[in-house]
Amino acid sequence: MCGIAGIVKKDGSEVTTSEIKNITNIFAHRGPDDEGFFIENNFALGHRRLSILDLSPAGHQPMLYNHVRIIFNGEIYNYIEIKDELKKSGYSFHTGTDTEVIAAAYIHWGEDCVNRFNGMWAFVIYDEDKQIFFCSRDRFGVKPFYYVNNSSIFAFGSEIKQLHVLGFHKVNLKILFDYLYISYQNHTADTFFKDVYQLEPSHNLIFDLKNNDILIKKYYTLELQKEVYNLNLESSEAYYEDAIRDAIILRLRSDVKVGTCLSGGLDSSFIASVAAENYHQTSNNQFTSITAKSADALNDETEYAKMVIEKSKLDGKIVEPSFEHILDDIEKIVYHQEEPFGSPSIFMQYYVMKAAKEYGCIVLLDGQGGDETLLGYERYYMSFLRNVPLKKLLKWFRKIQSNSKLTMKDVINYYIYFNFPKVRVNHLRKRLSGIKKEYRSYLNNDLIYEYADSSKQVFSLQKLEITKTQLRALLNYEDKNSMAWSIETRLPFLDYRVAEAAISIKPEYKINDGWSKFLLRRIGSKVLPHEIAWRKNKIGFEAPKKFWDLHQYMETIINSSNILHKIFYDATKIKDPIMKWKLFSIALWEKKFVMELD
Repeated sequence: MCGIAGIVKKDGSEVTTSEIKNITNIFAHRGPDDEGFFIENNFALGHRRLSILDLSPAGHQPMLYNHVRIIFNGEIYNYIEIKDELKKSGYSFHTGTDTEVIAAAYIHWGEDCVNRFNGMWAFVIYDEDKQIFFCSRDRFGVKPFYYVNNSSIFAFGSEIKQLHVLGFHKVNLKILFDYLYISYQNHTADTFFKDVYQLEPSHNLIFDLKNNDILIKKYYTLELQKEVYNLNLESSEAYYEDAIRDAIILRLRSDVKVGTCLSGGLDSSFIASVAAENYHQTSNNQFTSITAKSADALNDETEYAKMVIEKSKLDGKIVEPSFEHILDDIEKIVYHQEEPFGSPSIFMQYYVMKAAKEYGCIVLLDGQGGDETLLGYERYYMSFLRNVPLKKLLKWFRKIQSNSKLTMKDVINYYIYFNFPKVRVNHLRKRLSGIKKEYRSYLNNDLIYEYADSSKQVFSLQKLEITKTQLRALLNYEDKNSMAWSIETRLPFLDYRVAEAAISIKPEYKINDGWSKFLLRRIGSKVLPHEIAWRKNKIGFEAPKKFWDLHQYMETIINSSNILHKIFYDATKIKDPIMKWKLFSIALWEKKFVMELD
């Protein structure tokens, strides 16, 4: 887990050491253990290393292997198996790193090498023979890859900040309004920064150094596996359990201490339990878990986490950030997040990562992806219900009411809101009634209709949320929060084999008798307390409710925003708490990065 950077000057002028060093220094927090550079006339590569595998100087990057030079951010969990396969074809290795394996795999299989990797990555290979940069980003976008490309420069890196300092500080209004209107962000190649793009998940980018051409190709598509779909419940359970257990065990490979995030919810509790079981078999030390305790009893899950800590014999660490901590650190968090973010729950995750650093857990497992792949959010009920016969609909409403935290009124309102796009459009437009007329054309109803259309089938909705909307935003938040503290997070539910299995399993095995994530609950019951496996009140790492009492502070920040003054008649009159947060987040971001409208 590291940080990568590169600059190409298209006019042929030389890139200096100070130029590449300046932009790698910006993300020194991503790689505190080492730095390295490669400069060749009009281009340069930069790297900051967070040492996870082979902690020796042999892991230094940029790394040269035959005729290719690589900079890499991420982990390839099956690197040992790939290395063994390549050795049979005559390749030799001089380090214990996965970086060297990537380089050899590229030489052996070419661009198709990425389909053999099980992991998370953003890497750039300089192929001296072909005079190209071969760039790639992992299947689901766990690791970031940002770039700018205009007539004078092609530059890329792990963070937007390093490109922002090159002069990119205009607001991308399209993305700003998708965020304001429908809470979409990170859902296209665009970012909040105009002319700064991200290489999308499951894509490779080839930059030709001979003529400065760019070619972007998609190499992976998430598809339903028919052979898995056709399994019965017992076989589906066994298949999925084998896959998720193997994914957790693979992600324990490390030359530094590994721990886990533990919210007390089903996903993180299952990972913690299975990881601890396997960790204890190979280590005399307890497996460490880190939990964020909320100052508010209504959204505090600590008691659930303690049940898991006791049952799995974890070295449980509990961090309790105060309201004052959040206020003190809010600008730092905005700086690391780089773009406006969805809710103050980001703060709690930030403090979990900070605690991991303090306790020496350089690698943390986490449960991102469990809800999206196994139907854990309440809105998935509404897609499921669209395929329930009308005469059984009321019966299903009652089942959901019994086995979730939703009331009957909630179920009915959710069903209408998510399945009838005109209702959603009217609601969202009403929340943004204060926008000036000249900006209303940015309110993109197509996204709402796309969502409603995808909701007709559970698989289509899952695919949308995993590959385009919900999950991409959450992964972005987690990467920024973890790397702010030089922590690598690993996500077993997003092992591509696990994700493919989960989305392919019949919906009625994931939502059953009103229970969400039914399959995982059954599997989890084997290792978790009953109170955890069959919880109804999903919470997650939520910020203290007291945060929402900052009306005066939030309004002061909002009122200071030039961007919001130009877009709204009077942004301070908006009282809806969700909208208030979005405006607050935009204003903080604008202030921190000195953003401007065209």
